[in-house]
Amino acid sequence: MSRFLKRILKACLWLGILLAATTALLVLALRWVDPPSSMVILAWQQQNDRQAQCDWQPLEKISPHLQMAVIAAEDQKFPRHHGFDFASLKKALEENRKRPRGASTITQQTAKNLFLWNGRSYLRKGLEAWFTLLMELLWPKERILEIYLNIAEFGEGVYGAQAAAKNFFGIHAIHIDRWQAGLMAAVLPNPRRMSARAPSRYVRSRAADIDRQVRQLGRSSYLEKL
Repeated sequence: MSRFLKRILKACLWLGILLAATTALLVLALRWVDPPSSMVILAWQQQNDRQAQCDWQPLEKISPHLQMAVIAAEDQKFPRHHGFDFASLKKALEENRKRPRGASTITQQTAKNLFLWNGRSYLRKGLEAWFTLLMELLWPKERILEIYLNIAEFGEGVYGAQAAAKNFFGIHAIHIDRWQAGLMAAVLPNPRRMSARAPSRYVRSRAADIDRQVRQLGRSSYLEKL
């Protein structure tokens, strides 16, 4: 191996170490500092040339009904896994090899929404895995859920539980009831086509199913596992 090639490899190694350390410090800081926005929100604002609706609220001011509905709908193993649900991923791949769905955990979705650009690539998937690992290592589960509930898209340009509660129901996020929570969780897979404010028959049916799953999980007592 030539001396020049060795220098290139050494420089790449140090660059990788620097990037890893920088991202780790960023994620660690966000354990205590609320992010002012997210990559998904910024991208939407740029595309639409207007401000998105978002209003940060601490987890204790977000209804436990919504916390449970989101866990029941999106990631029932959230308290137990370490960022990845390999069993669900395998099942999703078997059911739909071309477009696997329903395999991302809440931690992975938070990583994508907070740090990454829209699109699909191996680089993006690698960064998603890296940020997912960092978040699981450096944040408690409550913090992951708090950030997710504040940056998740619940409607066109409506991000976070507080903005959604005000926009759809005219209430504060802490006052979201069981049925409203089910409707909000039901639209998460496609919030630009489904509506919690004017729910379709499918959304109402899915909300009822989510409520049944919440009961099976043990309602708010399940949150004690976080």
